[in-house]
Amino acid sequence: MNIHEYQAKQVLRGFGIKVPRGEICFHAAAAREAAKNLGDGPYVVKAQIHAGGRGKGGGVKVVKTIDEVKLAAEKMLGMQLITHQTGPEGKIVRRVYVEEGCDIARELYVSLLVDRATSKVTLMASSEGGMDIEEVAAKTPEKIFKEAIDPTVGMTAFQARRMAFRLGLEKKQIGQAVKFFQGLYEAFLAKDCSLVEINPLVVTGSGEVIALDAKLNFDDNSLYRQPDIRAMRDFDEEDVNEIDASEHDLSYISLDGNIGCMVNGAGLAMATMDIIQLCGGSPANFLDAGGGATREKVTAAFKIILGDPKVKGILVNIFGGIMKCDIIAQGIIDAVNEVNLTIPLVVRLEGTNVEKGKELLKNSGLNIIAAEGMTDGAQKIVKAVAGTGV
Repeated sequence: MNIHEYQAKQVLRGFGIKVPRGEICFHAAAAREAAKNLGDGPYVVKAQIHAGGRGKGGGVKVVKTIDEVKLAAEKMLGMQLITHQTGPEGKIVRRVYVEEGCDIARELYVSLLVDRATSKVTLMASSEGGMDIEEVAAKTPEKIFKEAIDPTVGMTAFQARRMAFRLGLEKKQIGQAVKFFQGLYEAFLAKDCSLVEINPLVVTGSGEVIALDAKLNFDDNSLYRQPDIRAMRDFDEEDVNEIDASEHDLSYISLDGNIGCMVNGAGLAMATMDIIQLCGGSPANFLDAGGGATREKVTAAFKIILGDPKVKGILVNIFGGIMKCDIIAQGIIDAVNEVNLTIPLVVRLEGTNVEKGKELLKNSGLNIIAAEGMTDGAQKIVKAVAGTGV
């Protein structure tokens, strides 16, 4: 789950992290009042969407007067903001954050994330703040520093100080940086984050260490114990089908293709998408129905897949272990009857009660194309969608 920048700063503030003062606004008049409350300029008006690269797309403006704040807010609110992370369709700006200006002396980068190679939370930082960290990693990897954190000890003051020295911070800033890094780590653990990213972390002209921007991502599986974070969810920033899927405990991600996929297990789902591509097709979604799908869940999955107008055919690929093939087969039959399916449907079943499942599909009287393996299923749905037979 993602949240907006202003929400991330609200969370971090609770862990002693210094952030600039600011107010969230939903219309231009409120933006003007927010600037008035902040005192003398300059001010920064920031579009709030779940995507990076806002500045390059016109979603961040530095202005000097409260009237200019109002004008900037008027231009941003309602605009279709396109960045390298939104894709060409962009995202509608529904709120802006009006923030006090900052006297920037240096821009740094810092983040906390789980390093899959070490299975540890890792503090990562660079002196090249304000830039795409991927570009820094590719061109100047020596400018990225890492500290793997022992989960039994936590982030030590020594690790935090060493990182501060590597970033070239001055003596009077070392103590601030140590407190900053340890506060980030405390927030990461307490709020079940999957990512904390501060870009840029700035050193001001007066020597303060401040989070000028903030991005927090959270582990969806932990949200049941984070009601305050769950309340920050902005449904306007999410795909309608993905919202519906989460309500039915389905893992769903929209893609750009025209072949809908319903699979049980994330690994099998990714392999299914790969083999569709290999056979010349293009998957329309990732959908993991999980290990304990019911008939109701299967029906919901079909409805979600069909909610995408790009979908011209569906491939169901089920390996029955915990999930029994006959239960899935009956769910498919019920779903096809309920949604009045008119596009090609290919079903590959394997595993527990597979013969019962195949028999149910065969005797259903429905136009369901049976497949004997992943490759066979992918080839058949690609041909069916292309109208070249199966």
